[in-house]
Amino acid sequence: MKKDLVSLSTFTRKEIEGLLSTAGAMKKAPYAYRPLADKTAALIFEKQSLRTHVSFAVGVTQLGGHSVFLSQQHIGLATRESVEDIAEVLSRYNDLIVARTVLHETIAGLGRAASVPVINALSDLLHPCQILADALTMQERGVLSERTKVVFIGDGNNVVNSWLEFAEKIPLHFVLACPEGYEPDAAILAQARASGVSNIEVVHDPLEAAEGAGVLYTDVWVSMGQEEEKAARQKAFQGFQINERAIKAAGPRCLIMHCLPAHRGEEITEEAMASPQSVIMDEAENRLHVQKAVMSYLVAGAATSGPAAEQLLASAAN
Repeated sequence: MKKDLVSLSTFTRKEIEGLLSTAGAMKKAPYAYRPLADKTAALIFEKQSLRTHVSFAVGVTQLGGHSVFLSQQHIGLATRESVEDIAEVLSRYNDLIVARTVLHETIAGLGRAASVPVINALSDLLHPCQILADALTMQERGVLSERTKVVFIGDGNNVVNSWLEFAEKIPLHFVLACPEGYEPDAAILAQARASGVSNIEVVHDPLEAAEGAGVLYTDVWVSMGQEEEKAARQKAFQGFQINERAIKAAGPRCLIMHCLPAHRGEEITEEAMASPQSVIMDEAENRLHVQKAVMSYLVAGAATSGPAAEQLLASAAN
């Protein structure tokens, strides 16, 4: 039975930990495991993209496969042709579908209709691959722990929703500091809290939230598709910024994170971006490694356990 990564909620803690372990091994030995040899992946992009497009295309190549880029302009997903028909056609041509969509229901529909694995490369509701890259970045520095306070300063957006789904499986202390009215998805928040796995807070004072943080994280105030809300959002988010005051409140060992692209001077200062505490570009690089682990797991059903994983880990150790 095929498995998709539409949401982290469908993955167990063991699976997530396995993906992170595999990603770390692949980072050390990028060409050691090639489960996509003679296989193809369709990359559907409704939105502009730098990191997502390049990391998936490069990842498919490093795993031995070939990718086919499909823009919204060319295929008309859910406009020229139905989501269901596109999913079925692409399933007959490809071994994997990766989609960066506007609406979450579009990626969910692809998952339901496709007979090959589907990966959510971003939707308006969730961004699971980004959070796996963030987790790998934290793990590399020994701070992926329930003792680490992860403070997200800004909008309760798709990145936050996926952080909450991650916190439902992996214990940590997650705090969202957002203006009133910009809270995360209520159902996802309730489910994460109900799991009892992590300590989860939603507050409205960014400096108070930053006190003692192990990670300060932010994202743009105005995402693609929210341009009409720009003036209202810029007014609402004044003060919700990673800057010298927030970093001082957190302390000198705090990591600074951002999923990019960044609007320097709005949600984060130039100085914070360039700080020695910043691991922002490491996060960006780690998108490649975690996505390779995800693709390997979904297509080959290996790499996170069994002989294939042992061989990969051994290769990375040598």
